[in-house]
Amino acid sequence: MRGPVCYAEDESIDRLLKSIVSSVKDFTESQHEVIDRLTRIGSALSAEHNLERLLEMIVDEARKFTSADGGTLYIVDEDEKHLHFEIVQNDLLKVRMGGTAGKIIWEPVALYNDDGSPNHANVSSYAAISGEVVNIPDVYYAKDFDFEGTRTFDASTGYRSTSMLVVPMHDHERNVIGVLQLLNALDSSGKVISFSAESRRLTESLASQAAVALVNNRLIWDLENLFESFIKTIAHAVDEKSPYTGSHGRRVVDITMRIAKKINDMNEGPFSEVHFNDDQMNELRIAAWLHDVGKIAVPEYVMDKSTKLQALFDRIELVKTRFEVLKKDLEIQRLKSGMKAKKAGQGGDGSALIEEMKNVEEDYAFIETVNRGSEFMSDDKIARVKAIAEKTWTLSEDRLPLITDEETENLSVRKGTLTKEERDTINNHAALTYEILSQVPFPRKMKNVPWYASTHHEYLNGSGYPKGLKGDEIPLQSRILTVADVFEALTAADRPYRKGNTLSQATKILGFMVKDGQLDKDLFELFVNEKVFLEYAKTELSQSQIDME
Repeated sequence: MRGPVCYAEDESIDRLLKSIVSSVKDFTESQHEVIDRLTRIGSALSAEHNLERLLEMIVDEARKFTSADGGTLYIVDEDEKHLHFEIVQNDLLKVRMGGTAGKIIWEPVALYNDDGSPNHANVSSYAAISGEVVNIPDVYYAKDFDFEGTRTFDASTGYRSTSMLVVPMHDHERNVIGVLQLLNALDSSGKVISFSAESRRLTESLASQAAVALVNNRLIWDLENLFESFIKTIAHAVDEKSPYTGSHGRRVVDITMRIAKKINDMNEGPFSEVHFNDDQMNELRIAAWLHDVGKIAVPEYVMDKSTKLQALFDRIELVKTRFEVLKKDLEIQRLKSGMKAKKAGQGGDGSALIEEMKNVEEDYAFIETVNRGSEFMSDDKIARVKAIAEKTWTLSEDRLPLITDEETENLSVRKGTLTKEERDTINNHAALTYEILSQVPFPRKMKNVPWYASTHHEYLNGSGYPKGLKGDEIPLQSRILTVADVFEALTAADRPYRKGNTLSQATKILGFMVKDGQLDKDLFELFVNEKVFLEYAKTELSQSQIDME
């Protein structure tokens, strides 16, 4: 039989086991909670792409882990010579600076002294330089660092800085990219205590996750900045192919985004249900920047063809030379004829040759006017060009046409300066735009850039190019780009073939295009009624062009 002592021993062992199990359970649950919290924080840090909110989140979470009254986050600058204040928080003093609370104007902490030696006197610079964690129970009794600035701050605010934990933040290459500094750990009663070893371990873990998130954020920002710069550089290079369209891309972007923003503001009418989110706005903006990228393959003399005979140079000068030679030949012929008649004792003033010389001058004046391409070519004018082309001039005893077949074709263009082949070459830039941009691995949120950019010459009635799309086949974003592109071209003052239209002239032409079924009527009415055109004009056009209010 078991005695009372045995039963007492069993109960004691049982209580001990239960206590051990309970402690292990509590510890396990506590550790599980910590791990779970770190995991959730890591996910939150990774998901946050706004740098200001990310920096605030790092300090917020570190203070929660350690029950710290204050926290400061420093970031190492690009030249790695200073620590810049990014976030400053203190609950007792009700201080929140940096991040979304506004920029901190405090002077940065120097990592090196004037003589180039490491600045080990400042605790935050020491942590950044050495990469070591510093845990101080009471800064007033710390002898390794200079806390004179801290004492001065305390004296001016009535605060008492005590415990401090300073943790360097390392990137994946073990370079210190920042420093997390926590101040005054508090117990459950609000009393200031030292930062525990557990607090140090958790803060180091958090700092490590925060550094990864910060590096990723920087990398994303750098890539986006690189992409943005590349896009603008390409657009600028296309515009710079022509001295007459140097700002076309920028102005089209300006008009496009003004229209899109106005659509987002509409609470009634045909666009009341339409709203472009931030990604869609950015997608449209990039498409606007790249809408003419296909022109990179268009020869400059075609893109800038200011006259019908323009090639690498204006061939009107060659034509002029032929006319001058012909006139000179007629003059010589008149003089010889007069001398011959005089020797023969005959009269004759050479009036017929003088009349012919006058006709040559009139023919050249006509050809020179036609070459400008500013007037519509009627059938009569084309017939006259062809008649002049049948005339000849003499070069080394060879009779040659006064105007070549190729020149005749160019001079016979009914409207503008471009032949059908040259017009097709320019029009092909839209198809080439899609061909080029479809090879670019745009992110998913910009997948429509090639489509929007390449369809800005499509018209609702199917008369556009390159595909002849109709109606709903053309997305709203492309229609916006079309209006922007046409309006910019109509009002641009830097074109070689005409002056920029006034606002009344430009809007009138847009109205005709709406009536012809080319442009979106609702977009046109928004563009005019909401004064989008006027807002743009006040920043881009000359005062002489602004004849509407």
